[in-house]
Amino acid sequence: MAQPDGRLTTDLDPQERAPQDACGVFGVWAPGEEVSKLTYFGLYALQHRGQESAGIALSDGERILVYKDMGLVSQVFNEATLDSLQGHLAIGHCRYSTTGSPVWENAQPTFYSAREGGLALGHNGNLINTPELARMLPDERRGATTDTEVLTGLLADNPDRSTEEAAMELLPKVRGAYSLAFMDETTLYAARDPQGIRPFVLGRLENGWAVASETAALDIVGATYEREIEPGELITVDERGVRSMRFAPAEPKGCLFEYVYLARPDTTIAGRNVNSSRAEVGRRLAKQHPADADLVIPVPESGTPAAVGYADGSGIPFAQGLVKNSYVGRTFIQPSQTLRQLGIRLKLNPLREVIAGRRLVVVDDSIVRGNTQRALVRMLREAGAAEVHVRISSPPVMWPCYYGVDFATKAELAAGNLTTEEIRASIGADSLAFIDLDELVEATEVPKNRLCRACFDGVYPIEVDEDSRGKYLLETSGGNATERPLAGRAQR
Repeated sequence: MAQPDGRLTTDLDPQERAPQDACGVFGVWAPGEEVSKLTYFGLYALQHRGQESAGIALSDGERILVYKDMGLVSQVFNEATLDSLQGHLAIGHCRYSTTGSPVWENAQPTFYSAREGGLALGHNGNLINTPELARMLPDERRGATTDTEVLTGLLADNPDRSTEEAAMELLPKVRGAYSLAFMDETTLYAARDPQGIRPFVLGRLENGWAVASETAALDIVGATYEREIEPGELITVDERGVRSMRFAPAEPKGCLFEYVYLARPDTTIAGRNVNSSRAEVGRRLAKQHPADADLVIPVPESGTPAAVGYADGSGIPFAQGLVKNSYVGRTFIQPSQTLRQLGIRLKLNPLREVIAGRRLVVVDDSIVRGNTQRALVRMLREAGAAEVHVRISSPPVMWPCYYGVDFATKAELAAGNLTTEEIRASIGADSLAFIDLDELVEATEVPKNRLCRACFDGVYPIEVDEDSRGKYLLETSGGNATERPLAGRAQR
């Protein structure tokens, strides 16, 4: 499974999943443009944020058509499909499930009939008062199995209000992380939670406007970055241009883990380029936790910027000691037990002539359960490494995320249960060190009080009720994924 920067995971090792983000969202209003293709390439740039399913909702001004399916963006759409999606307005979504099962019925954008037309919505993040919101749905809307579907149903269930009015009434009641791109037949809408936990930006096209989870998606479609969508802001885009409304005061708490792992390195968040931030973390890591070694090698690709920074800060030469297989994607073929044990070799293979006899500093972005690092250290030793010193460009991940990143539970997190020395012994490294939280924060150039650091320090900016926890919350509380209005490939 391709991850940010091309980092790869597969389904071979169920005991070790990299942290997954909730989704990528994209929206465009551009009369005269091929908006289906703009949306396709916007989603292609955001593929790292979700690989389970992809979809596009598009309007020609009279009706909304939704096309979505399981798989990567390039697998769901082809030239003929995109050519058949004609209109001036579209939203797109690529999904990794953090609420609801990874099934076709839960793919996004979601769609409901609304007033005299329809409403489609894509969501990045996780809500934390979903049961409360679900109880607000009318009986005929009950059975939603994702927080996104609950939001869509509530926005659509306002026959006497415009979409804009419905959103301004509903959004102040919604708690949690949400970057939303939604649409009716004529207007593109974008909204961001008051904490601004997930990134969300606005860009200008020659003949219109675009919104996206990351600036890299704007770059890909040729849009000029205008600004971030502000926390607590709703914007609308139609023939009158862009209008902004505030539904809640801004209380910025952007996700710190976006800088560590989730975002693309060519993305800019809060004015700070992600690649520059990661390289600075590496330099700080070298000063804080030096090692007597011959080479610095990254775990490609998400560990590469920090490894470059570590080499720069330490004076130890940088080398590519691991080769990544760029063509390993998600696989549904179950391997034999022997191949399962060697699963990491599908993703990474050591360059023996670089590694043999050398003392290595291996730089990675984070440790979740530790199984990947354990296999990696073993593989490097088998390739002849004299010493393996692991350096991690984030603090220990000790707490789960409830705002749109699918971390393991605290009981499964290595750092949630073991000391650094115990983790070192578990993975078999000669030494192990993590960057300090304050050093990481300083590398982002964002004030600490404007960042969500919960996965590192357990301080959650939005209190999470016990009743609102759990990926399958709605499915286990009576949600029914088999009777749902216009799910999947839907046309009003």
